[in-house]
Amino acid sequence: MKNSAIIPEARIEYKDKLITRTLLMIGGGKAPKPEWLSMTRFISDGLWCIDHGADAAMDAGLVPELLIGDGDSSSDAAWKWAEDNRAEILRFNPEKDYTDTQLALDRAKGLDNNSFVILTGCFGGRLDHLYSTLFSFCHTDICGIMADSAELVVPLKAGDSITLEPLKKPFAISLLPISEKASGVTISGVHWPLNNATLTQAMPYAISNEIEGHSISVKVGDGCVALYICWQE
Repeated sequence: MKNSAIIPEARIEYKDKLITRTLLMIGGGKAPKPEWLSMTRFISDGLWCIDHGADAAMDAGLVPELLIGDGDSSSDAAWKWAEDNRAEILRFNPEKDYTDTQLALDRAKGLDNNSFVILTGCFGGRLDHLYSTLFSFCHTDICGIMADSAELVVPLKAGDSITLEPLKKPFAISLLPISEKASGVTISGVHWPLNNATLTQAMPYAISNEIEGHSISVKVGDGCVALYICWQE
């Protein structure tokens, strides 16, 4: 039984989840380093690109199975490259309500329950895009993470429990309430642990923590929290 996922910077073990397939999604935010993309693609089972994410995939020489979006931010060359390499294309009218990332996440709901999604190309750039992506990703039923070589977000919902082993020392560790309130929040293996704490969006104080030891354990009783980790590059 596989209950863990890995990226070049960390290994994440889930207490009660079975993972049988890992899907890498490249969004249109800050492009991950090509070498990071190549390593992460190697340990994943599939690749989707979200609009401008096709440019990052093309630069890294990684052909997606699916390209989804409205084409307003990607280059024409990347779309043609994906088409020439027989990627499935889902192109939408730019005059739409949902973001390209939200459309990709909605399609990912059709994956089997044991799929794990690594969403990259989601940091940097505009705050409104990051805000939309963070809350949309954390509130789906998809099991997965947002990640690149510098940042990691692990959504944790009611009853979730993980142990995270960093493969290099984190610069900072934070807990970000995604629901209005999250209770029964516990974190250990850090300088400032919490035990059955309540976190609120109105006063998100559990930030800038430091690791002590080799791993971090987090569990959430109720609500939704994002474990955020960043590394110095």
